[in-house]
Amino acid sequence: MNRRLCLITGASAGIGAEFARQYAALGWNLVLTARRDDRLQALAGELRAQHGVDVTVIAEDLADPGAPQRLVAALDAQGLGVDALVNNAGYGLPGTFFSTRWEDQAAFLQVLYTAPIELTHRLLPGMAARRFGRIINVASLAGYAPGSAGHTLYASVKAGLIKFSESVNAECSAIGQSDIHCCALCPGFTWSEFHDVNGTRSETNKMPKWLWMEAAPVVAAGIEAVNRGQPVVVPGAANKVIAALTRILPEPAVRALAGSQSARYRRTD
Repeated sequence: MNRRLCLITGASAGIGAEFARQYAALGWNLVLTARRDDRLQALAGELRAQHGVDVTVIAEDLADPGAPQRLVAALDAQGLGVDALVNNAGYGLPGTFFSTRWEDQAAFLQVLYTAPIELTHRLLPGMAARRFGRIINVASLAGYAPGSAGHTLYASVKAGLIKFSESVNAECSAIGQSDIHCCALCPGFTWSEFHDVNGTRSETNKMPKWLWMEAAPVVAAGIEAVNRGQPVVVPGAANKVIAALTRILPEPAVRALAGSQSARYRRTD
């Protein structure tokens, strides 16, 4: 069967793994990439068995500036044309800007911002040739909020992904590629390994339960939105209210609120 193909970065756990499960359930073939080959292979075996789809595993570390080019070259060598790209790979970098090493900040920018943009740039021509494409950039509700102490580049990178997604979506429409859509998915607190990895699980466990979402509805909202051609989607009623308040309330009030709450889930040590 000639199935469409979806490339998912950061597919070894959390939101990325859920994207793999949902696209496989829709009958898409998959390319899964992340650093942890063992987890990718386990997930690939699960999806092949459950859904009968083809799953290609390519272990890469997107912190390496050469990784996006190698990834696309590997796909080209196998004759695999990507119809959907999910730029999901990411993490949080605890600490303040002056207390962290530049090498760590540079790697953060490479994984969360440069790599998604480069992959989009490299894969868009093939989508245009086939006149079909779906690009989901996993941004964050943090992209709507003011910057705050700790995890210094996180909000700015996510805000940049939102604007980038809006621009790509508008450009595809403007040049007559009506079936190529780009969407920024902006979840709030989502149950995954994210906060365990960046060492803030004890802080985030104190957050109200109504602020949290499971990965499944977050991913479903992203897939539905990109298929509609919606450039940005904020999943969940509580998150939608928060996003709206950041635009309605006076900026000083929003900054004060963000500053008072950020210490509950962002480390500055």
